[in-house]
Amino acid sequence: MKVLVSDNLAPVGVQILKDAGLDVDVKTGLGPDELEKIISEYDGLVIRSATKVTAVILEAATRLKVVGRAGIGLDNVDVLTASTKGVVVMNAPDGNATTAAEHALSMMMSIARNIPQATASMKAGKWEKKKFMGRELTGKTLGVIGIGRIGSIVADRARGLHMKVIAYDPHMPKELVDTLGVELVSLDELCRRSDFFTVHVPLTKETKHRVSTNEFKLMKKSAMFIDCARGGVVDEAALYEALKSGLIAGAALDVFEVEPTTLENPLLSLENFICTPHLGASTAEAQENVAVAIAKQVADYLLTGTVVNAVNVPSVSGEVLAKIGPYVTLAEMLGSFHMQIAKGGVQEVNLEFVGDLSEMVTSPITVAFLKGLFTPILKDAVNFVNAPIIAKERGIRVVESKTTHADDFTNLLSITVKTTEGVNVLSGTVFGKKEPRLVRFNTFRMEALPAGPMLFVWNKDIPGVIGALGTTLGNDGVNISRMTVGREGEHGRNIILLNTDTLIEKNLMKKVLQLKHVDDAMVLDLPVLI
Repeated sequence: MKVLVSDNLAPVGVQILKDAGLDVDVKTGLGPDELEKIISEYDGLVIRSATKVTAVILEAATRLKVVGRAGIGLDNVDVLTASTKGVVVMNAPDGNATTAAEHALSMMMSIARNIPQATASMKAGKWEKKKFMGRELTGKTLGVIGIGRIGSIVADRARGLHMKVIAYDPHMPKELVDTLGVELVSLDELCRRSDFFTVHVPLTKETKHRVSTNEFKLMKKSAMFIDCARGGVVDEAALYEALKSGLIAGAALDVFEVEPTTLENPLLSLENFICTPHLGASTAEAQENVAVAIAKQVADYLLTGTVVNAVNVPSVSGEVLAKIGPYVTLAEMLGSFHMQIAKGGVQEVNLEFVGDLSEMVTSPITVAFLKGLFTPILKDAVNFVNAPIIAKERGIRVVESKTTHADDFTNLLSITVKTTEGVNVLSGTVFGKKEPRLVRFNTFRMEALPAGPMLFVWNKDIPGVIGALGTTLGNDGVNISRMTVGREGEHGRNIILLNTDTLIEKNLMKKVLQLKHVDDAMVLDLPVLI
């Protein structure tokens, strides 16, 4: 079998592939047209962030069986098309956590002590000792937005520097955060109390521009902001105004909304702003770690069929997957649905397998649910292998139960999620051979397709609501592909689930929420049905 390495990979990774008996070509810097011409020769493709594995490339890749990303992010891979083509997509999510955390701390120290500015001054032949007065970290409060794997490493190191660490993370249980020696607070409180801020969350619809004008207005004028996670979590226009007007004292970014960034970005004109070109994972140790991991994973899959750290297929045999595949898809959808409607940190999940489903191999279904549960908040950092590990790390209790007795459906998957603020129940089944359906949400009964972009509406059971919704969305050019109503007659309440062709934007959501008899509404972005 032949493997193409199309981005710079640590030599140890290339050697592992060769030692496994694979025919390896290293061709970096290929343009899209060049890659399209040769990709049909290869069974495996190993990339980092430069190569764009688009639908066009995948259509031309007639032999391709696996794409391996040496790192976490998969923004440069069309995972949906890869799945439809039967191409396994793997990443290496654990190889650069320490490196990313250390870079955030390095940026914090650099902005606190004006190191880049002082270096530039000296290289210009100046000795401006008084100009670059810095500040100590000892005794200061560090606010961490996102206290997951990388955020917890930052917190641990910061406590070693005798800083007080507080954190905002709506998806982490307080009890678990307490064990880290970190105080869990609201975002507003974190903004008011912190001397330094560091962001460690993926870019999702929930986190996009999570730090913007309102947050900067709450911060101390002496505060300094650091983002080494993902571009777009901070509103760069709002950050520029906050730095220029003196709302905060300084900022350091390793990531940008548009990369590579250019001199047209006004942030680069500010003296109280420092930056690096996305170097968070750029250490020799991290690059070797991810190279070793992805090389072993790709070799194992091509030679033995073993799946490790795949983001689009569970680690089971083809025979088992053929039987439970539709329920794996359903479980991932229900997991994503659960997390997007949940309030508070998840404490416990209960999966009940009913009917014939109870006699099947169900562990991959549980794993798929956990992957779906964490994907909205962790994005590419979660896959079919590490999802159970993440649940354990977060102190989430996972319980399975089985019963052969079925009432309404031959097979039913019912999942209850308990959080710090409440409980939700979702039940689903599969119609025909592979048509997933959501048939219960708490006390509401329905028959909804839990896939793709959706609008979830709570409303009073009064005539005219559905018409008003349709008109409002239609006026903004949003097409409704499917609609389901769940009714709870005794309380006069309905829920409406609309499948839409595109995600509904914030401005349109404001119009929806202003409609008469609409009590609440939210946008859901669920896995697409393959």
